Amino acid sequence: MDFSSQGSIHEEVICRICWQLLTEPLSLDCGHSFCCACITANNESVSPLEGQHCCPVCKSTSKPGNFLPNQQLGNIVKKVEEVNMWPHQQQRRDLCEHHGENCHLFCKEDGKAICSLCVQEQHQGHQISSVEEVVKECQEKLKAAMDRLKQEQLEVEELEAVINEERATRKNHMQAERERIRKEFDEMREILDRKKHRELQKLREHEVHVLDNLAMVEDQVILKKQYTRELISDLQRRMCELSIDTLQDMINTLNILKRKMPKIVLKKPKSAFRFPDLPHLLQVFKELAEAQNYWVNLMLNPLNTLSNIVISEDRRQITVGNYFMFGNVYPRDFSSLDVLGSQNFSSGKYYWEVDVSKKIAWILGVHSKTSNLNRKKRSRFVFNPYANYQNAYTRFRPENGYWVVGLQNESEYNAFEDSATSDPKVLTLPMAVAPHRIGVFLDYEASTVSFFNVTNHGSLIYKFSKCHFSQTVYPYFNPCKCPVPMTLCPPSS
Repeated sequence: MDFSSQGSIHEEVICRICWQLLTEPLSLDCGHSFCCACITANNESVSPLEGQHCCPVCKSTSKPGNFLPNQQLGNIVKKVEEVNMWPHQQQRRDLCEHHGENCHLFCKEDGKAICSLCVQEQHQGHQISSVEEVVKECQEKLKAAMDRLKQEQLEVEELEAVINEERATRKNHMQAERERIRKEFDEMREILDRKKHRELQKLREHEVHVLDNLAMVEDQVILKKQYTRELISDLQRRMCELSIDTLQDMINTLNILKRKMPKIVLKKPKSAFRFPDLPHLLQVFKELAEAQNYWVNLMLNPLNTLSNIVISEDRRQITVGNYFMFGNVYPRDFSSLDVLGSQNFSSGKYYWEVDVSKKIAWILGVHSKTSNLNRKKRSRFVFNPYANYQNAYTRFRPENGYWVVGLQNESEYNAFEDSATSDPKVLTLPMAVAPHRIGVFLDYEASTVSFFNVTNHGSLIYKFSKCHFSQTVYPYFNPCKCPVPMTLCPPSS
């Protein structure tokens, strides 16, 4: 900074009473500032007017209560001291307080600036360096500390950005979890409401049946009671009138009594109404609801279907064609009834439902066109009319890429597993309630295929575990020889 600039700032930061740097500056109404001690103790500034002071510079009057501390000006004074803009004060600070010499040396042991005379007296044998060297060392250390702090600041800012990003991610995740929980509980509530209405409807129907039966029996009781009363009255009258003239009437009456009236039987219900096991139902509902979250809107693939099958226009219903039902078709050949879904899966979870109401035979599940064993590229089972097949379900086994369950003979439910023979191991599946709708759940990563009886509150029919899916998996449907259609449908329908 040049001398003229220093001079102008110097005029602003000195007190016009003591001519030193301002100490605790106070500003008067006129705008001039003075040291607090100077203006309050200056007798010359006292005005003839009672209770007022005159400004030593411009002579304008001000009340002492209007003296305001000038903090901003005080800060400027401190800055002036720091940058050595007050030459006389800086010069006094650079001189040795003991010898009045220039302090151009620095004692590292005592940590203070000294002059050459101090070295010979109080600081003999101490480590002495020039002030310039010490200043340079301090500057280098300060620079290193500054660089380190800047690096730490950069790391902190990066960490802050990571925290903000993580916070946003966590918030989004938590919001998604809240929505998922709300959705799952809403769906569970809908399922429970439907099940509640269904059970109440069953109870109402059972109540109507029982009450109707009781009313019918009650009508019979009333009629018999009335008829018996009339007979008793007639017998009493005839006993009193017993004579030769009434003998024939008496004989006729006795003949009537010999013929017994039909016995009234109070029919009990074949089975008492059984209320559902709610804890078990809730567990079943939970498993089914979790599977239904992965529902996929399947359609059937007509390209892989032979002429024996009729697929509806919306590609969601399968019906056996008349050619198969009445044509010259080998009775054990089910391969011409294969139908695959249009979608195929090689990862993830998928769920679909099939309506099999009133069908007396069907097979459904999933099919992989190649298995984990050394099978030929073309894995479709080819029926040979000249071979003697002992089992029409020979090909339906996991080894051949089929994970299926089925119905045969109207009431026999089966699952087909691998066995040591050429025929699959046919498992009989107990069914408390005949399923009108089957839910199929494929978990590719878990290597499982599960089948649910949606009609019976979603109870588990069967589950294939440790499935070896070598490639893509297709939904599989086979209506067998039953003309009743099987239909893909959404869970809520």
